[in-house]
Amino acid sequence: MDIFAVIGMFLGIGLILVGQAMEGGNIGQLLQITAAFIVLGGTTGAIVLSFPAPTLKSAISMLHDVFFPPKSDFSALITEIGGFATKARKEGIIALEKEANNASDPLLTLGLGAVADGTDPTLVRDMMENQIEQLENKVNNAAKVYESFGGYSPTLGIIGAVMGLIQVMQNLSDPSKLGAGIAVAFVATIYGLFAANLVMIPLGTRIKFIYQNVFLYKNMILEGVLSIQAGESPVLIERKLRSFILEENTEAQH
Repeated sequence: MDIFAVIGMFLGIGLILVGQAMEGGNIGQLLQITAAFIVLGGTTGAIVLSFPAPTLKSAISMLHDVFFPPKSDFSALITEIGGFATKARKEGIIALEKEANNASDPLLTLGLGAVADGTDPTLVRDMMENQIEQLENKVNNAAKVYESFGGYSPTLGIIGAVMGLIQVMQNLSDPSKLGAGIAVAFVATIYGLFAANLVMIPLGTRIKFIYQNVFLYKNMILEGVLSIQAGESPVLIERKLRSFILEENTEAQH
């Protein structure tokens, strides 16, 4: 688990609540079910309308990656590709046909299989780059779901505030109802800003960052496969792949 993601998730909200308590307030003052329905419910509806179901499912599944980032063991990958390069040099490219199915990554399986079939290098590159691009689009679209939630929620907060003020204006003759209307008005605005700036937009940003290593990992696979196809020596291939990353990060698991 990425402990910093957990800390970041609760630090901002927690300190704000502490600040409120220091001013004499309490958390109960922020618990307004009406405001929650207006802001969170309305924003969720806007998101469902904005994005297709597959994108929404990807966005939900990637919440797991925020707290449990995908592992990208660069050092192990370099060793694995070096092993494939050695086998190809000793036994020929065709020997990779059986080995491809045992590769640790689907992109590596695709590339090695294409190379073993004698596919043109340009086509091999295009096939692999297409897979990487599809993953990149999937990640960006998932991040956009959270960013859009963060964009919509403040506006829904304003709508909630206006609705609360309407209730206040309609009940000026009944002082007992003024407090509830004013509370909904202000709390709705807070919910919208909280959801946007303390949760949703940071989630979208973090998803993009944690997948940077995944894309680097995939591009190393692409370079490794093309180098094997070009007949480069295993030592040169490993040296080339290590140039993609900082030495201290070769054991990175994030």
